[in-house]
Amino acid sequence: MRAFGFLSFGHYGPVPGSRVRTAGDMLRQTIELAEGADEIGVNGAYTRVHHFARQAASPIPLLTAMAARTKRIEVGTGVVDMRYENPLYLAEELAALDLIADQRIAIGISRGSPETAVRGYEAFGYTGSADPRGADLARDKFDLFLRGIDGEALVDADPQMAPPGRLAIEPRSHGLRDRIWWGAGSRESAEQVGRQGLNLMSSTLLTEATGQPFHVLQREQIDRFREAYRQAGHSGAPRVSVSRSVFPIVTEQDEMYFGLRSRENMDQVGIIDGLRSTFGKTYADSPDRLIEQLRADEAVMSADTLMLTIPNQLGPEYNLHVLQSFAEHVAPALGWKPNTEGPVVGDAV
Repeated sequence: MRAFGFLSFGHYGPVPGSRVRTAGDMLRQTIELAEGADEIGVNGAYTRVHHFARQAASPIPLLTAMAARTKRIEVGTGVVDMRYENPLYLAEELAALDLIADQRIAIGISRGSPETAVRGYEAFGYTGSADPRGADLARDKFDLFLRGIDGEALVDADPQMAPPGRLAIEPRSHGLRDRIWWGAGSRESAEQVGRQGLNLMSSTLLTEATGQPFHVLQREQIDRFREAYRQAGHSGAPRVSVSRSVFPIVTEQDEMYFGLRSRENMDQVGIIDGLRSTFGKTYADSPDRLIEQLRADEAVMSADTLMLTIPNQLGPEYNLHVLQSFAEHVAPALGWKPNTEGPVVGDAV
């Protein structure tokens, strides 16, 4: 692990105890959090994307504002639900964002996690999926998206408006494909990411349950991704991120929020999206204990980037405290390099 960032689910609503009552609160506080994290030296500021829910939804305006108000931190998503996207419009938006951010982006894309709406993407106008979860729709659209950002000429020019030939989308940002990640939920899907030559984004759950500890399953997922990347003939250094809930307990307030109950939690097995899945545990303990536990987490130590899922409802001040505590007391012992040392790079395969 060489880098870490925060991952916000962007929750908001009139919930007792929440400091994020409205969508406006959530957006402004996320920008404020990115600014503070940039000054601490945190490497990344990432947001979840959900629809038909009181959570962060349309990421590009938010990421653009975050990029414009920061200097070094990487901004991105974990993840964009491709079922809801126009692939070529998304390609245009991300190229513009990448240019504004001076290539400080890490855009996670996938089929998306379960949503509150049944086939909600159809209300956005995207129909025709034969898969009840829309996976075929997402994959086809993602393929067109990649062709768009790669500069493929996709449409015929109107001879009354342009020279004869075919046209690619504009704007384009050089090397944008190198900053695209696919959110893989299993070991097999990670192999597909490797074959495509993309970066791997793995979450706090896998849609598999073999009886192995979560971090061991996830480490195998990372290994299989890198091997597929190598066998496909790619010669780069792909990035890998994993997500964890990690809370250094250094104050009485930390103890109140995440103390005894979190210390005693374990991996869980349950059903998500109709699949038997393994869910990773929360890490909450004193810094020295966290260092020991995270060093033993095979996936955390195999990835270059750790995304810390944050309780955004508690407000930016408390979450900056969590990030500062991790940066000061835990991350250096894991190999962390602050954003002042330059962009994060992956491991050559």
